[in-house]
Amino acid sequence: MPHPDLDAGLMIETAYAKVNVALHVRARRDDGYHALESLFVFAEHGDRLTAVATDDGAIDLVIDGPFGSGLEAGPDNLVMKAARALQAYLGDQRGAAIRLTKILPVASGIGGGSADAAATLRLLARLWDVRIEAEELAGLALDLGSDVPACVASVTQMVTGRGERLRPHPVEGLDGMAMLLVNPGVGVSTAQVFNGWDRADRGPLDATSLKTLVAQGRNDLEAPAIAAAPVIAQLLGALEGHDGLVLARMSGSGATCFALFDSDAAMADAAMAVQAAHRDWWIMETRIRTA
Repeated sequence: MPHPDLDAGLMIETAYAKVNVALHVRARRDDGYHALESLFVFAEHGDRLTAVATDDGAIDLVIDGPFGSGLEAGPDNLVMKAARALQAYLGDQRGAAIRLTKILPVASGIGGGSADAAATLRLLARLWDVRIEAEELAGLALDLGSDVPACVASVTQMVTGRGERLRPHPVEGLDGMAMLLVNPGVGVSTAQVFNGWDRADRGPLDATSLKTLVAQGRNDLEAPAIAAAPVIAQLLGALEGHDGLVLARMSGSGATCFALFDSDAAMADAAMAVQAAHRDWWIMETRIRTA
């Protein structure tokens, strides 16, 4: 298959990293999913997808990038599943040659696979000139995973239920904020972390302001994630105490943690210090994406 970057019909999409500024687990539902309340924000950076249309109905996927070796390009890959789902919705066999450049760590709590699936839906809808209602696209996205619907829009939003109830939720001072992402190089099982949750309902999420998110927000999965991977506690400690720090917390089910800063300069200084002390940790300097 020719490299997509050499083809004239190339289209490009970014799979923006998802971060849970707060994640409150309220209950385990009868269907086995957990009832969540979370404020999602998205980084300006993420994985990169490119695609060119083909006329043979085939979906071909090539994976490269710093974390590409951690994924298989087979039918279970969420990019492939998203492409097949859109094909089935259309009822025809439009094809595509897709390249996923994996920049985000795998299984790291920042929505990598979900963001990749959502970006695939956005990319192929443009590539194939698809006219699809928002509700239909949301249905396709939810079938792929609980976080995928939120990743389709990739804007700051309140997410409840198992991830299917979404509403835009801008918070003054949050959009555009300097955000440092750090992963200690370990993967944690989402299922294991949820199973380790103590089932204690510690109350609803108040996301009315940045101040309440910092003071009252939490990640209820932090304790079971640390039990599974103690290095997460070390990571959070490494993020604390830097000048300009507004908030440091784990994202999703881990192991990636994030730190919000009051300036790009403060973020850059913290990134330099953390990287110097932990050269094997993955670090990304970014900002919270604006709508």
